[in-house]
Amino acid sequence: MPINFDSALGIHADALRVRSQRAELLASNLANADTPNYKARDIDFQSAMKMAASGQSTGMQTSHVNHIQSSGGQFNAPAVQFRTTMQDSLDGNTVDEQVEQAQFMQNSVQYQASLNFLGARFQGLLSAIRGE
Repeated sequence: MPINFDSALGIHADALRVRSQRAELLASNLANADTPNYKARDIDFQSAMKMAASGQSTGMQTSHVNHIQSSGGQFNAPAVQFRTTMQDSLDGNTVDEQVEQAQFMQNSVQYQASLNFLGARFQGLLSAIRGE
């Protein structure tokens, strides 16, 4: 019987992908902390995972039969949202460095947890293949 990695790994692969994209956005926010009129962006992880679990996508939609179809089985990038500001700044920048650093660290810990879950899943598959 062939192994279906999508069902074997569960949602952890999608969680890892969303965490990676979120880390890039948070790093971009930190890099632009002093850029005038820069708006801090983030991904709502919970809604992105609900979208992945339900099979919905935010990908391209076609309105004509001659349009190019996207592959249906792939997980598309979650919607990027602007972060609400805690305090207004004079230059219009909405990045709060302490908030961004805390979010980045929390995301990195959760990314590592997702890696650990995937590693455990692969170890379980390897044990099943070896008959241990």
